[in-house]
Amino acid sequence: MDKASARGRAMPAKEGDPAVPGGRMSDGERAALELVDPDWLLEALAPLVAIESWGGREGPAQEYMADLLAGMGMSVDRWEIDEAELRRHPDYASEIDRENPLGVVGRWEGEGEGPTLMLNGHVDVVPPGDPARWRTPPFAMTVRGGSGDRGRSVHGRGVLDMKGPLIAGLAGVRAVLASGVPLAGTLVVQSVIAEEDGGLGTLAAVLRGHTGDGAIVLEPTGLEVATAQAGALNFRLSVPGRAAHGALRHEGASAIENFMALYGDLMEFETERNRVVADRRLAAYAAPYPICIGTVRGGEWASSVAERVRAEGRFGVAVAEDVAAARRAFEARVAGFCAGHDFLRDRPARVSWWGGQFAPCETPEGAAVAVAAASAVRDLGLGDGSGVGVPYGSDLRHLVNAGRTPGILFGPGEIRGAHRENESIRISELLDGARAVALAAMRFLAVRG
Repeated sequence: MDKASARGRAMPAKEGDPAVPGGRMSDGERAALELVDPDWLLEALAPLVAIESWGGREGPAQEYMADLLAGMGMSVDRWEIDEAELRRHPDYASEIDRENPLGVVGRWEGEGEGPTLMLNGHVDVVPPGDPARWRTPPFAMTVRGGSGDRGRSVHGRGVLDMKGPLIAGLAGVRAVLASGVPLAGTLVVQSVIAEEDGGLGTLAAVLRGHTGDGAIVLEPTGLEVATAQAGALNFRLSVPGRAAHGALRHEGASAIENFMALYGDLMEFETERNRVVADRRLAAYAAPYPICIGTVRGGEWASSVAERVRAEGRFGVAVAEDVAAARRAFEARVAGFCAGHDFLRDRPARVSWWGGQFAPCETPEGAAVAVAAASAVRDLGLGDGSGVGVPYGSDLRHLVNAGRTPGILFGPGEIRGAHRENESIRISELLDGARAVALAAMRFLAVRG
């Protein structure tokens, strides 16, 4: 589809929408922001939320995104990811078996030889959990609240993390393209899979050559400009015990009790690692590099002393910390505890690393993409644009580390509402996100017409 037809479909903001603040915007920027279409945003988001893209079943969502990008006039690269080949890369990580994983990247060539800006968002979501805990069906997007976008919100799995921010980013791009303001560079949109369990989709896109001069990962940061992210490494602990009849439990050695003692020591380790946080961007968090045990399984029979416990969790890694060194530090801590434990001294707990291995990363706050996003936030009256850090892993590290592309996390919504029942985001936040992305993109591509 040609550029003219893409421009012809855009609709201006509706009467009663939040006004575009004055700020220090050019006429061209203001014209593009007025073209952010709330109706298009919600109409594009609802079918994507309806696709149950969890547990590795992201294909239909990716096909939908490919059609959406093509409908905006973008050229689309759609390919089947060779996961067998991808496994050879040292940054590969995955927890889910997938059939025919699909990569999708849209591209809009500007009229000059300027820089390339990438937007990145994932279509996979975490499982919905118990449907009885939801006020509305998790895979049927529902609009709730009073009148006007400031009072209404959308509900459903993925509206916050991160189908909503992804579509908001597209709404911003669509407005820029519809405005007819010439772009001095290239806009690229990566729609990716598997972010929640390791990020193979973004890694595949990077290795296919989809890199650039700046990247915006549309994770929900409340439109704060996140230039640093911590790392997170999945681990598994196998803690032994000695079985005995429950009536004679003192003749055994409970693996549950052994695990509880080890867990207490790991919590002390967490405190030590977070006592001094050198990076000011994460200093606001009580524990930016946490150790979290997410699952514990042990024992075979109610009246038997448990002979083994298996626990799984995630180990927080500091922004500038070497991943291999972090693993060694964790393993040494477990080994040191076992060496001083009466039972575990001769039968130590074992540590293995599996699934998501999210390395940390950072981008200088003076990088062009960070400066563009910060100025957009300020001129839209949405914040001061100062750089922050986040304590969770994301696909940003593949873009920065493997793709050598300076990037930020920057999107609408608050991460605290993710990965839980009744996920929601205010429509006004999505619209603010669309406008912020549009303005940041124009400024990164040096458009001030």
